[in-house]
Amino acid sequence: MGRAAYIDPITRTAERGERVLSVRVISANVNGIRATVRRGGLDWLAAQDADVLALQEVRASEAQLTTALEGTVFASWNVVQAPAAAAGRAGVAVLSKHPIIENAHGLPGFEDDGRWVEATVDVGGARVTVVSAYVHTGEAGTPKQDDKFAFLEAMGARMAELVTGDAVITGDFNICHTARDLKNWKGNRGKSGFLPEEQKYLTSWFEAGWVDVVREQVGDVDGPYTWWSWRGKAFDNDSGWRIDYVLDSPSLAARVDRHVIGRAASYSERWSDHAAVVVDHH
Repeated sequence: MGRAAYIDPITRTAERGERVLSVRVISANVNGIRATVRRGGLDWLAAQDADVLALQEVRASEAQLTTALEGTVFASWNVVQAPAAAAGRAGVAVLSKHPIIENAHGLPGFEDDGRWVEATVDVGGARVTVVSAYVHTGEAGTPKQDDKFAFLEAMGARMAELVTGDAVITGDFNICHTARDLKNWKGNRGKSGFLPEEQKYLTSWFEAGWVDVVREQVGDVDGPYTWWSWRGKAFDNDSGWRIDYVLDSPSLAARVDRHVIGRAASYSERWSDHAAVVVDHH
């Protein structure tokens, strides 16, 4: 993503004339935090002036993440991490420049998988719960897909508890909701990531009130994609998948200002196979 578009901090003027800073949330699958450091990804993320970062595929222990953040603006931030029990796999984290007053790790049956972490952040007296989630890749017709469905069930149950408050569910869901979210949708019918059974989960969450912030803003168009294979010309041809989401609860969705997909300017400037999703709330 390299020199992908920089977003200037937003301020709004209230009726009484005071300045009110927006809350910027970034969700990013870093494809390994140590690899991201080598590729300049933390520099890119630091330049975005976020309030909260939700990271997926951290692939690091707590000590390794601390080391990776050394010498960056994030070294002084508050961190909640859920590493996977299996070294070098999965792993999610939430980093916040504001106090984290509550946190929770894992979902029932997936406590040690490094796929779910919650952080309730105090932003000027307002409490916002930020979740970083990393859903299984899956493989149709195999136990891997069964695990994915079980995780989606557990995810939905927890989301039903969070939807009534100020909450944002971010992450790599490894699901394209419709053909608009996948360039080569015809060639991926019957494959994990584009199964109707998976898509029904997203549909049910939207019906329950969760708002797909990016889709809400861009409308009924192809993309914008957030993942491209490292191989071939997928990135250059924008043959991608939209699998990285920011879902806001109704109360928080009403405060969305804008979003940006941090797509790299060129293949050589990519620091992950995913693009970060940046969302501003006022």
